[in-house]
Amino acid sequence: MSGSLRKFAPRREHKERGQLKGRKRLGLLEKHKDYVLRAQDHKGKQKQLKRLRERAATRNPDEFYFNMERSQMKDGVHIEERKEAMAAGMERLMQTQDIKYVRMQRDINRHKIAKLESELHLANVASQDDETADTPQHTVFVDCQKDVDSFDAATHFNTLPEFVDRKYNRPTVESLGKGEIARPSGSVLKKAVLTREARLRELKDRLEREQKLKRVEAEMQLRKALKEKGKRSKVGTDQLGLAIYKWKADRKK
Repeated sequence: MSGSLRKFAPRREHKERGQLKGRKRLGLLEKHKDYVLRAQDHKGKQKQLKRLRERAATRNPDEFYFNMERSQMKDGVHIEERKEAMAAGMERLMQTQDIKYVRMQRDINRHKIAKLESELHLANVASQDDETADTPQHTVFVDCQKDVDSFDAATHFNTLPEFVDRKYNRPTVESLGKGEIARPSGSVLKKAVLTREARLRELKDRLEREQKLKRVEAEMQLRKALKEKGKRSKVGTDQLGLAIYKWKADRKK
């Protein structure tokens, strides 16, 4: 057979045997291709260690760079100042994802916050046990001080005094007299209250997540800017005690 046709001739496929039945407790049997990948990974790590040993052996003991001032050793681990101040989840997010992913998550979170706010009547959900919460107010304009002294909210809104504080579904006296107001049962009302509380908890979590994602995005932008060239100066510190930098304006050609 000529050499040009030999490669088209049928060949026997050599297969490697699997793990024996009596040795299945030991896991999968390593194939040759698995050994090749493991060997290449081991050799790469050994070469990297060799380069690091050479750099350590030829290091100048008097060498100094400014990042030494912002880093330290903690429990034998080299830690930088900014990474230590960030929460573990935020730092992991910055290491595994890029800034586009963070911005996308912020957009999704903001849309869900807007949807929750539209579902809830936020003007009337101030917590009763929260003294710092802003109480919603309804401003009514009158003509003179005499009208202010004789003003009655129930008469002005044409409702009963029990419904004056409502910001929604405030029935009028005529509607109550005709019996047109549907009164929900106890189970329906209880379910509505539980649903409302769940929405409020979700909204609170969403707002906290928005603050964290905003912090992560700003930190990623800052770390990217610190790696680039340009004169900068420290102008202060933020709430976490991290440095705030200001870059000198650079005229572009």
